Amino acid sequence: MLKHVIKLLSYFALVFVVNSLAFAGQASLQREHDFNFDWKFTLVETTEIPDSVPLNDAVWRDIRLPHDWSVEASFSEEWEGATGYLPGGVGIYQKHFDTPIDPAEQNAYVLFDGVYNNATFWVNGVKLGENPYGYSPVYFDLTDKLHTDGTQNVLTVHVDHSRYADSRWYTGSGIYRNVKLITTDKLHIPIWGTFVTTPEVNDNRAMVNLDVNVVNNHSSPEGFTLTTQLINPAGLTVAEASKNVTLESDTDVTVTQRLAVDDPKLWDTENPHIYLARTIIKSGERIVDSYVTPFGIRTLEFDAKKGFFLNGKPTLVKGVSLHHDGGLVGAAVPKEVWRRRLQSLKDAGLNAVRTAHNPFASDFLDLCDEMGILVQNEFFDEFDYYKDKRLNMHERHDDYITRGYVDHFQQWAKSDLTRTMLRDRNHPSVFQWSIGNEIEWTYVHYRYITGFWNDLEDPTNMDMSFWGAPPKYSPEELLARYEDSQKGEYVLSETARKLSEWVRALDTTRPVTANFIIPQVSHVSGYADAVDIVGYSYRNSVLPWGQKHFPEVPITINENPGTWDDWKQVLQSPGVFSQFMWTGIGYMGERHEKWPHKSGWGDMLDLAGFKRQGWNYFKSVWVNEPHLSIGTLPLSSSGFKRDELSGLAIAEDASSYRWRDTNMHWNYDENEWVVVEVTSNHHMVELLLNGESLGYRSMSEAPDRILRWVVPFAPGKLEAKAGFNGQETNAILTSANQPSFLHVHVDKPQLIADGYDIAHLVVQLVDDNGIAVQTEETEVSVSFNGPARLLGVDNGAPDNIQDFQSNKIVTSKGRALIVLQSMRDRGVIEVEVSAGQYGKQTLVIQSH
Repeated sequence: MLKHVIKLLSYFALVFVVNSLAFAGQASLQREHDFNFDWKFTLVETTEIPDSVPLNDAVWRDIRLPHDWSVEASFSEEWEGATGYLPGGVGIYQKHFDTPIDPAEQNAYVLFDGVYNNATFWVNGVKLGENPYGYSPVYFDLTDKLHTDGTQNVLTVHVDHSRYADSRWYTGSGIYRNVKLITTDKLHIPIWGTFVTTPEVNDNRAMVNLDVNVVNNHSSPEGFTLTTQLINPAGLTVAEASKNVTLESDTDVTVTQRLAVDDPKLWDTENPHIYLARTIIKSGERIVDSYVTPFGIRTLEFDAKKGFFLNGKPTLVKGVSLHHDGGLVGAAVPKEVWRRRLQSLKDAGLNAVRTAHNPFASDFLDLCDEMGILVQNEFFDEFDYYKDKRLNMHERHDDYITRGYVDHFQQWAKSDLTRTMLRDRNHPSVFQWSIGNEIEWTYVHYRYITGFWNDLEDPTNMDMSFWGAPPKYSPEELLARYEDSQKGEYVLSETARKLSEWVRALDTTRPVTANFIIPQVSHVSGYADAVDIVGYSYRNSVLPWGQKHFPEVPITINENPGTWDDWKQVLQSPGVFSQFMWTGIGYMGERHEKWPHKSGWGDMLDLAGFKRQGWNYFKSVWVNEPHLSIGTLPLSSSGFKRDELSGLAIAEDASSYRWRDTNMHWNYDENEWVVVEVTSNHHMVELLLNGESLGYRSMSEAPDRILRWVVPFAPGKLEAKAGFNGQETNAILTSANQPSFLHVHVDKPQLIADGYDIAHLVVQLVDDNGIAVQTEETEVSVSFNGPARLLGVDNGAPDNIQDFQSNKIVTSKGRALIVLQSMRDRGVIEVEVSAGQYGKQTLVIQSH
């Protein structure tokens, strides 16, 4: 943790130094302005776009952004489980603001990092444009539409999420990501106007290429000097390049600068060193623009037979797939909420994230840059045809609420992909572009070609051995079946080729991939040929077949359930370099007709960011240091039975050998049979109950790397022990007594008074010995005084349907989460958490 804090402070210090240099003597030169505060908002009943704007907003709610109105609602079975049993609707936002520039001398733009969805934008009643896709950033030029008579301007945003089940997971609704006002000189670097690459890197020197786009909106030609300084992680200028340029009126030019950095500090997952490129446009002695581009110096190499190399070092990608929501905050996830979650995952060995199945917010990528987390940046979940949002494969429902992005794909896909890449391509964390997820489901003929589907009238009628069996046919037979199949208006390979070409037109330094669910057909149809790396989804059984028949094609795993078998594929085959386990953190959605379960999966962390036993399991697999942890569950629900003679746990079937969300406590009924599951990377572990040995288990007998004992419950101390002489380690679960009081832990006793910082308060029932009580529940209430706002409460349970936006919650496993956010005022925040008979606890948080 200390190492993490030092890295974080160093990064902030570097940014501060550069910004101080950039604005020294140029106090008025500031491009970016926070535009998140002081908005008005209302929900409306109609989907009709207003005929005349701005609207009278005198009685609208005062809000700040980012804002997700769906998560403010109560869960209800009347809504759709595909999106987490929360509503959508139609909302309108307005912001009143003074004219920030002289339009004759400067330009002004508004940048939205994400609005979900079908958004239309105006300023002062003049339409700026629209953006249907909820995940792509978009900006608009305000310059010639601003008032010049001293009256305030009004920015209006109409958001139509009436098709509230338009996705297979929780999307959120509204302006749920950051908004910035950008002001520039008429001669300036446009938004996303730089591109940094590092084509040559060795231990002694790195060459840095910087493409800088410059726009001249003056009415006459402009001569200027373009200077770029490279600033290292210590804040020192280590390279500089300048060029004199003359640019005609209303034109733009891209200037390429090549700079050398001696003794470069490389970005990797252990030491994510960040450099800054500070680019200045100078007209005479006046600085007219200053643009800072964070970047990392690193190399990426992918080999079909050897795997992935980061900076020349073989690197196994220990990844998880994530959706973009953050539990009780919905889709409007503060950066510090992500930091807590990502740090927990990284502590278990994670080094990569796949953004399933859409681009995430830009500040999420900032965090991954800073924390050393590789990102597979995914664009789309659908191309030409729909997936069924309710039952999760191809379209089986045709109704209003489920119609989604496919309606816009043909017109908007290139624009959405381009804007996302221009925003994201300087992030060193981004190491792959994924054009899509399990797209084959939507081209229905793909499945029949495999031979595992035979009923053309019912594409859900499948031979379930599809998931574990190798392909039925050779590549030649599959190709013949593909060519003979009936195709629709759109051909997947052609669409994929088009998308990949768009990607490569903007960036050739990273490979293009996709998530293949029917790879045996994709290999022969041309779909796999359209990408650089073929990533399988739940198809380990096809890996040997793919490597045999397509030895020159890089093949790896882009999604899997996260079993030991998945990681074995990575360890045993050098070419298979990655896994992205489904899923690292619990998320809302994909729960059609599963009320009250609003969320599922979350193998390592639950919806509140609490650790599950899967966190221990993956740490035991991913981290090269001694590990022991204990999970328990009743024998009756374990998937095992007790052998009467040996007392060993006998699997009921092969599916029993998988990790599950076992309890992390030792409290059951007297003499109840309990399966004790120990996750470890030791070859031999001993289990003891109240000091008496229950025997050893060997990893050689554990096909899923989980050691099991069947134990009649007796209260006391359950202990696992392992290790060589002098290097012993242990893990202990102690039975808890009845709860006695409430314990509240806050992760930040001090907050920054910036309106963004976050304090997580974890509430836990404990007994008189301070042991967590996980088998009793109680209602917890929170109240506070001081400059903060309550973002919500949660207990992490997938079937918790209590309101997030509340000051009360009934615990799960005896615990709950409370999230507070700072305001922009300094002061003392006094927080009181109470739980009836278990008393209350008062904490003091300083905001400064």
